[in-house]
Amino acid sequence: MPVEWQPVQQSRTHELVLRSIEERVFAGELRAGDRLPPERELAPVLGVSRSALREALRVLETIGVLVAQPGRGPDAGARIVRNPDDALGRLLRLHFALGSYSLHDVLEARVVLERSSFEGAACHAPDEDLDEAEELVAGMAEPGIGVSAFNDLDTRFHVLIARSSGNALTSTLTSAVRESVRPLILRALEAAEDWPATARALNAEHRTLLTLVREGSGPEAADLVEWHIRGLHGTLVEDPTGPTAP
Repeated sequence: MPVEWQPVQQSRTHELVLRSIEERVFAGELRAGDRLPPERELAPVLGVSRSALREALRVLETIGVLVAQPGRGPDAGARIVRNPDDALGRLLRLHFALGSYSLHDVLEARVVLERSSFEGAACHAPDEDLDEAEELVAGMAEPGIGVSAFNDLDTRFHVLIARSSGNALTSTLTSAVRESVRPLILRALEAAEDWPATARALNAEHRTLLTLVREGSGPEAADLVEWHIRGLHGTLVEDPTGPTAP
């Protein structure tokens, strides 16, 4: 009976390095806070060039599991970290811009995540988080606040509530999804016919949302945040002539 040959999977050198580091993370041999050996030591141990090792480390830095400090001293070198928020936000933003996800997909994801966030925050949010949220709402109420500053505070408000919900993954996903459409929301706000009136209306909803969370009214907060999201974001989905993704 003839032998059935299968194609051999080829990998670039830096992918082999990535696989080796991943295996050690999965095995529990590498944890957040651990430092990798210096390049001059790690490259020969792995049997690869220093350039291939650097390429692998850059990939790990991009996906938020490693930071590299150049130079010498106790803080120099590569260290394993847990920093998924920025990495996921960057990834989603690029895929959204490339058309991997529609506006409708992002809208529905935001609704699901933020309903969960506000309902969870009503049960679990610590007072210091709610006090910080109060400051953000007050900042959005400042007379003459510009669109960009309002959008920054708005983003921080929603991400803070997600963080205070007690679910770290929900917080990370909420931050990533919100960041993916941040430029689009900014354009929509800039296109408002009466920006001061729009800012007051949006922030009145923020104020009511925060009050509901403080009162522990989770289901009511979840319903209102869905209405809040569909109000602005929903018009972008429904209006194909509106601002386009960057």
